[in-house]
Amino acid sequence: MKWDLPAHLLERILDLAIQIQCIPAPTFQEQQRAQFVLERFREEKLDAVFSDAVGNVYALRQGQTQGVPLVVSAHLDTVFPAELNKAAIRKEDYIHGPGIGDNALGVAALFGVLWALEEYPFSQESDLWLIATVCEEGLGDLRGMRAVVERFRGRVRAYLVLEGMALGQVYHRALGVRRYRLKVETAGGHSWVDFGTPSAIHHLAKLIVALDALPLPRSPRTTLNVGVISGGISVNTIAASATAELDLRSEDAASLAQLERQVSQLIHQSQRDGVKVSAERIGDRPAGAISERHPLVQLAVEALKRGGIQPVLNVASTDANIPLSYGYPAIGIGLTYGEKAHTLHEMIHASPLRQGMRQLMELVEKLTQ
Repeated sequence: MKWDLPAHLLERILDLAIQIQCIPAPTFQEQQRAQFVLERFREEKLDAVFSDAVGNVYALRQGQTQGVPLVVSAHLDTVFPAELNKAAIRKEDYIHGPGIGDNALGVAALFGVLWALEEYPFSQESDLWLIATVCEEGLGDLRGMRAVVERFRGRVRAYLVLEGMALGQVYHRALGVRRYRLKVETAGGHSWVDFGTPSAIHHLAKLIVALDALPLPRSPRTTLNVGVISGGISVNTIAASATAELDLRSEDAASLAQLERQVSQLIHQSQRDGVKVSAERIGDRPAGAISERHPLVQLAVEALKRGGIQPVLNVASTDANIPLSYGYPAIGIGLTYGEKAHTLHEMIHASPLRQGMRQLMELVEKLTQ
């Protein structure tokens, strides 16, 4: 098949992914990795290469008619602080390293598209934009993709969002996410002298237990998680302040709104004399979807089937949330198989990249002609 890329090209993509993975890129601190990508794009002698105000890196390969463009993106940032960014190690068909699949490989595949087009040229009619985005993970709140969609809006053939892992998944539904920072404030005091006065930590712990006891529907799937807690100043001090970061998710917007109301009610009920409880929204990843019968989804499905992979239509929280929330044609796709994402033991399989790149290149060809 035309887009069965040769081994040397696939190895070039994997080698670049390892180089990218070695550059720390915590959310909000992607500048070094972004600069590396910017310089590499410039080496490709494209029609335009630049960064925007939020730190996204853009590269344009113009089409013959400069028609309605295709946007292909991959996020630069990782969940790991810089000090945990251990260099990736390759062992036979496996590459191990934090962030190698999420999402160093996705960024490297942007260059893989260019290299494949050089080796197997075709009549590219429409413009092709390759974009490395910032702030996809955690509290980045999809800031980078928000700027991309603000620039292009609905004037695109499609938004293709690349993830290094999840080969075979076609994410055409965006998982709604709300995030809050809960804060408890009290007068505090000495653990012995002032014993009996309210502790912010104790009060927050009781609130978390109450949150954990909320009944959540299995269908539509809805989840609740406290991922970070902090507070207090010493072991023998009654804490005057404590915070927790709360993540709420649902496949259904109405279910997510209902869960938010339940959380708000628990916060209201937890107020006491001498205890102030507040909630600040710190993240909003909007839900959205296109039909599984949408031509874009069907193109992705057919490309996977031709590669011998059974497609799975799914929901996820990715950069695709933003265009999907506006009803713009967008999907997220994976490039290979991987395991243990968001852990220091993250790894990817090298050989299935051939199938992932074949799907990607089929989509690029069809969506730029």
